Amino acid sequence: MENILVQQATSVMAELTEKAKLKKGDIIVVGCSTSEIIGSKIGTSSSPETAATVFKAIHEFAEAKGFYLAFQCCEHLNRAIIIEKEAVPFAETVNVVPQPKAGGAIATHAYKNFRNPVAVEEIKADAGIDIGLTLIGMHLKKVAVPVRLENNKIGEALVTAARTRPKFIGGERAVYDAEML
Repeated sequence: MENILVQQATSVMAELTEKAKLKKGDIIVVGCSTSEIIGSKIGTSSSPETAATVFKAIHEFAEAKGFYLAFQCCEHLNRAIIIEKEAVPFAETVNVVPQPKAGGAIATHAYKNFRNPVAVEEIKADAGIDIGLTLIGMHLKKVAVPVRLENNKIGEALVTAARTRPKFIGGERAVYDAEML
């Protein structure tokens, strides 16, 4: 099962990278229910082992591409974010250390395995993947655009994704940069 999860997580990241046209330095928010991955209801069967497997695959992919990852905690921590300090040098940090049952297994794993982790209450990410319908929208920049994934499962969990684009302003006479659509 571990090899399948690694392959699925890597495929999701590769497809998002291509379809969202992500570039070095972009931030990807990740919401993840390990319970859903193993076929249980969200919040009922937190799995540190599953978290370690999925984290490793996503983290290795992101590091190779130069992306930052932001792992969303569960609702018990008000969906706070665990991220590398260098990604958000001016953000106001909060004092919390996620745990598997208060923060979630993958946020806990990220906190233990990032070089210099910090917790923040919010960010505005460039793109995101939502593994198990954890609701990441509050951490995306305006305007979020759905990314339809062919690789839309990790384990038993449904995966949804989004990218962001700048707002259109100026009305009917405005001209827009096609590269930013």
